[in-house]
Amino acid sequence: MLLGTALVLLLLGGGTASAHAALRATDPEDGTVLKSAPRSITLTFTESVGLLDDSFRVLTPEGKRLATGEAEHGAGGSDTASVTLPPKLAQGTYTVAWRVVSADSHPVSGAFTFSVGKPSPATVLVDTGPTENPATESLFNMGRYLAYLAAALLIGTAVFLAACRPPEPARLGRLLWAGWGTLLGSTLFLLVLRAPYEAGTGPASAFSLKAFERTLSTRPGEALLVRLALLLVAYFFVVRLLRLGESRLSRPWQAAGAVLAVGLALTWAAAEHASAGIQVPVAMTSAVLHVLSMAVWLGGLAALLSLLHRTSAQLPPAVVARFSRLAFGCVTVLVVTGVYQSWRGLGSWKEITGTTYGHLLVLKLIAVALLLTAARLSRRWTGRLTTTGAQEKSAVEESVRERVGAVAGVPTASAGTGASAVADLEGAAPAAPDADGEAPAVAEPVVVEPMPTTPHRDARADAAYRHGLRRSVLAEVTVGVVVLVLSTVLSGTLPGRAQAEAAEAGPATGGLPTASVTNIPFTVAGASGKVQITLDPGRTGQNSVQALVYAVDGGLATVPELRLSFTLPAKQIGPIDAGLKDKGGYWGTNDLTLPLAGDWQMKATVRVSDIDQISVTKTVRIVG
Repeated sequence: MLLGTALVLLLLGGGTASAHAALRATDPEDGTVLKSAPRSITLTFTESVGLLDDSFRVLTPEGKRLATGEAEHGAGGSDTASVTLPPKLAQGTYTVAWRVVSADSHPVSGAFTFSVGKPSPATVLVDTGPTENPATESLFNMGRYLAYLAAALLIGTAVFLAACRPPEPARLGRLLWAGWGTLLGSTLFLLVLRAPYEAGTGPASAFSLKAFERTLSTRPGEALLVRLALLLVAYFFVVRLLRLGESRLSRPWQAAGAVLAVGLALTWAAAEHASAGIQVPVAMTSAVLHVLSMAVWLGGLAALLSLLHRTSAQLPPAVVARFSRLAFGCVTVLVVTGVYQSWRGLGSWKEITGTTYGHLLVLKLIAVALLLTAARLSRRWTGRLTTTGAQEKSAVEESVRERVGAVAGVPTASAGTGASAVADLEGAAPAAPDADGEAPAVAEPVVVEPMPTTPHRDARADAAYRHGLRRSVLAEVTVGVVVLVLSTVLSGTLPGRAQAEAAEAGPATGGLPTASVTNIPFTVAGASGKVQITLDPGRTGQNSVQALVYAVDGGLATVPELRLSFTLPAKQIGPIDAGLKDKGGYWGTNDLTLPLAGDWQMKATVRVSDIDQISVTKTVRIVG
């Protein structure tokens, strides 16, 4: 039913929306040739973006960085980024590399070119590399996984204690504190790594005070600060909750706990997909409910599993029944909010099969279906335990009525139950004296044996029910962790709608031509630099080659000779000499033919003097 409902809503379509920002237009346009130099550069995105200190890098035709003004939002509002240029620009082709942070906190980057007067014979192509530094991205994602898991433990365990009132609540103290401590630590970790994650730099740059100050002024940074403040307040709530024992939490404390839980959920909703695109208020509400229901269900499952395995006494069926009802409500909320978020992130059939977001969403739906199957088994075991518990209570009460009725000399049907029947006997009037005025003989007291409190049922069946419940809850927790991981990955993946909109925006979203750009550093005879080699189009067949030699300071350098050859070891082809010629400022050729696709070994030989030269080999992927 979940999959069916989701797919039906996906077919309904809707207006355009995006989560990661997509570049909609550039001014000047990509590849355009202008008669006169522009005074500024303006980028327009599909949603609001945040700017960095290094949001724009403009390179001259010689490959040197151009001095520009500070990046700021343009006249179009927060969905634009603009930078002013010097009043006079030399003739040639300029390369613009840009980097911004989308409204959902994910960095986006790209590059494009424009020319003044006429294009340069060789375009300075910028290898923008990955949007995120691989090491920083891995650490940042690890922190996000831990934060989601810790939120589920903290919120879910707290709700389980307050709503289900299990015996021996102190047993859940470690789980509760583990959730609180892990969430606090992961939040601090994410706050520190936020600046290098946005800038695409290594983890070492996290200790820059200036970068950290800038993070605190952004919306994701503010959300993390609010989460830290809420966790400090939550410390006192956790202390209060654990001191209650099996007592019910008072109304004011319940309200305080609810406010803290909603506040924590908002720190995710305010900094991720829900905060951008269409229907933001509805999406924010849906995201908060989704996070809370997920936390209550999965965190409560972890608490229940812990008690089933560690509690010294048997867990009362009433506790399991309370959580079963609570979990059913959470599942209902998860289905409704999940379907809405799926529709909002995709919008049509083709985004399900044609995007990474769609593939991940299908995997998550399969995992949720497995989770619901395990939950159904848990409800079945819970129902059996609850039923046998009610039968036990009824049998004990009936036996008490029979024994008390026998002692009182009254029919069983009219005898009271338990304490009320004994009270009737104690409150009866004393017997009247007989005709001789003598008091009647006092009957010997009848001793009523206490009723056993153990159930009159098959102990083996009871044990089997509890064992089945433990296994089904363990399955729920295991699959739930998988769902959490997939949810975290989805929150960092470009949604199908945004990907489709980026594709519709045309070349402006992609930046530079789809050429293969390789940088080869070299050091020989005290001279250091790099060779930037561009293969266009980087496919089988005929390719053009442009090779620029840069000095250490980033300026162009000249060398007496530059040779380039290609070998395909897998097919024993080559070496194929590219036949580079000095074009006056760069080396190039338009006659390189690479016959097969594969991983080619590109060998560059740089000669810096009559006797000093060096050869460096790099692997390049040639596609068919």
